[in-house]
Formats: sequence, structure tokens, C-alpha cells
Amino acid sequence: MSCLPTSSRSVRPAAVINQEIRELLQRSDGLVLCAADEATYQRLLVEWAAATGTSTRRPAA
Repeated sequence: MSCLPTSSRSVRPAAVINQEIRELLQRSDGLVLCAADEATYQRLLVEWAAATGTSTRRPAA
């Protein structure tokens, strides 16, 4: 039995998530995101990473 939590939610295509990220950043006109948009951005990044099988963490220098 796995110790990892499972999710019944299906993974959306990375292209769809990427488009949402682009739209979110376009709405900000390159300015700092408000708290709600920053939370949405972080959630989308995690979702995108899951969809692509990558990590949102940067490698150590």
C-alpha cells in the first residue's frame, strides 16, 4: 500500500494550464500579482508540474 495520497481529480493537459498561466500574467500587465492571483499562479504551477511530470523547484546552485 502506498503512503502517497491519491487524487480522484484527473490531470488537465499542460497546454491548457499553461494558457491559464499566460492569461493570468497578461492581466497583471507585468506588474506584481495581487495576493489572490499569486495564490492562483502557485496552484497552476503545481498543477502544470504534475501534468508535465516535472518539479516546480529549482535545482540547487
